This record gives sequence, structure tokens and C-alpha cells, in this order.
Amino acid sequence: PDIAARRVLAKFGLLDEFVHTVGHGVGLDVHEKPRLFVESDGSLSENMVVTIEPGVYIDGWGGVRIEDSIVVKDGRPEILTAGVAKGITMPE
Repeated sequence: PDIAARRVLAKFGLLDEFVHTVGHGVGLDVHEKPRLFVESDGSLSENMVVTIEPGVYIDGWGGVRIEDSIVVKDGRPEILTAGVAKGITMPE
């Protein structure tokens, strides 16, 4: 997930403004392993719930972070927050 987020942000010239991990596991504690970043040593397993929350923070302007929760089903992400309006559009 981290590599995919970095590819999208690089496409829009925003990679340098991405200054934290892309997400984390969710369970009894809100922030659990695995930490989702390129150098993490965890892995995603069936039925694991994680957040995907890439953020961009532009010095002197502000920032935006969109958070989705997903569950791993059949080796693919099932977005649990798909019906939540994000309210943003990216320029072409």
C-alpha cells in the first residue's frame, strides 16, 4: 500500500510532502501492527483490518489526509468506508 500511495503522489508532484506512514492495523487498539510503510516488516493477512491514510502537508499552506479503513478479503482490499464522501477532487 505504501508503494502504491507513493506512486500516485509522485504522479501529482506531491511525494516530497508525504511525511508519514500510509496506514496501520486496527483492532482493540486503534493503532496496531502492521505499520504500513515501505520498510515495514509486517504482512497483510486474510480478514485483517487496516487504515489507508496518505496525507500531504505543504509547508506554509496546510495539509490534507484522507483515511479509509479496509479489510483484506481473498488477498484484496475491501473498502469499509467506500460510502463516505471524501469531498475532494485532484487536478488532472
